[in-house]
Amino acid sequence: MNQIANFFTRLVNRYLPDPLVIAILLTALTLVLAVAIEGANPVQALNDWGDGFWDLLAFSMQMTVILLAGYILAKTPLVDSVLGRIAASVSTPFMAIVVATLVGGIGSWLNWGFGLVIGSLVAQKLAMNVRGLHYPLVISAAYSGFALYGIGLSGTVPLLLATPGHFLEDQIGIVSLGDTIFSPFVLGATIAVLVTLPFFNAWMHPKRDEDIIEIKMDDGAAGDTPDQGLPTPKNTVAERLNDSPAIGIGIGLLGLIYVLLHFYDGGSLNLNILNFAFVFLGILLFASPQKYLGALNDGVRIVAGIIVQYPFYAGIMAILTGSGLVTSFAQAFVGISTAETLPIWSFISGGIVNLLAPSGGGQWAVQGPVMVEAAKSLGASQPATALAVQIGDQWTNMVQPFWLLPVLAISGLKLRDVMGYMVLVLFYLGFIFGTTVLLWGFISA
Repeated sequence: MNQIANFFTRLVNRYLPDPLVIAILLTALTLVLAVAIEGANPVQALNDWGDGFWDLLAFSMQMTVILLAGYILAKTPLVDSVLGRIAASVSTPFMAIVVATLVGGIGSWLNWGFGLVIGSLVAQKLAMNVRGLHYPLVISAAYSGFALYGIGLSGTVPLLLATPGHFLEDQIGIVSLGDTIFSPFVLGATIAVLVTLPFFNAWMHPKRDEDIIEIKMDDGAAGDTPDQGLPTPKNTVAERLNDSPAIGIGIGLLGLIYVLLHFYDGGSLNLNILNFAFVFLGILLFASPQKYLGALNDGVRIVAGIIVQYPFYAGIMAILTGSGLVTSFAQAFVGISTAETLPIWSFISGGIVNLLAPSGGGQWAVQGPVMVEAAKSLGASQPATALAVQIGDQWTNMVQPFWLLPVLAISGLKLRDVMGYMVLVLFYLGFIFGTTVLLWGFISA
C-alpha cells in the first residue's frame, strides 16, 4: 500500500497544478466539449460562461459563511479545549490517523462546514503532539471524512427534497429524510465508512522514517500580525464594550432563541438556518465580541480560495446548462439504465459531473429533473436515484480540488502533498458507495 501511495504521490507532484489552474483548465475543457459534442456556437458558449460567472454569488456567500462559522466554532475555547484533549490522548501515528478520520467524518455528517474545518484542526493538533506522524496523510485522513457530508444532516439534496415547495415537488412530492439519509442502505454505508475508512487511511502511513514528513512549527500563527495605526487605549468605555461578555452572550442567546422558534413554528432545516445557528453559537461561546472578531480575521484566509474560484465553477455550470451538455450527459446514462441500474448510473454520472462543477445544489438543479423523470418512466426508486446523484457528488469530492482549498489553507500544505492519498481513498470509497447504490437499486425497484 505504501508503494501504491508513493506512486500516486510522485505522479501528482509531477503533473498536478494548483487548484486555480485546474479551474481554468476545466473551463477550457467544458467550452471545447460544449462545441464539439453539443455543436454549441463558440461565441454563445463564451457568453454563457461570462453571464453565468456571477450566478452563484448568493450560494457562494452561503458556502463562505458556513466555512467561516464552522472554523470560528471550532476555535472557541470550549471546542478548542475538547480538541486539545482528544489530541493529547493519542500517542501513536496509527491512532492519530484513525482519530482524524473519525473526527472529520462525524463532524461532516453533522454539518459539512464544521466537519471540514474541525477535522483539519484536530489533525494539526495531532501532528504537533504525536512523534513520527506523517503530516500530509493525517490531513488527508481528516479530509476523507468529508465523503459523508451529502448523506448527513446538511446534505443538499436530501434536505431539499424534504423541504415543502422544492422545485421537483410536483414530480416526486416530499421525500422524507427517513427515505434518504436515514434509510437502511444509507445508514449502512455511513457506518461502513466510519468503521473501515480510518483503518484504510492508517494502512497508508509510511513505514520508513525517511518517508515521513512531520509538521513544521511556524514561528507565528495567522492572526498574530501586529496592529497598525494608533495604539488602542486601554480600559476605555469602547474597549470595555468591545470585550463585554454581556454583549456577546446576550446576542448569542437571542440568535439561538430565534433558531428554536424557527423549528417550533415548523421551519425546515436549510443552509441559512444552519449558518445562523453556527454564527450565533460561535458568538455565544466566545462571549467577547472582540475575541470573536479576532477568530473571524484569522478564519478569512481559509475561504479566500473559494471566494476567488467559485465564480469559475459557476461559469462552468452555465456552459454545461446553456449548451445542454449536462442534460445530454445524464440522458446518455439514462439510455443504458433499467429500473434496477438507474441508481448506479446516477451515482457514476453525478460523480463525473461533480469534477466539472462541484456544487451539489447546482448540479441537482440541472441533473435532477432528468433523473427524476427517468426514475418515473422506468419505475425506479426515486429516493435511491436522487441520493445516488448526491453520493456521486460527495464521492469525487475526494479528488475535486475545490473543497480541499480550506483544508490546504489551514494546514499550509499544497494540493500535490495530499492528492496521492486522496486518489486511493477515492477508489476505496467508490467500492463502498457503488455497492450500496447498486444493492439499493435492485432491492427497491
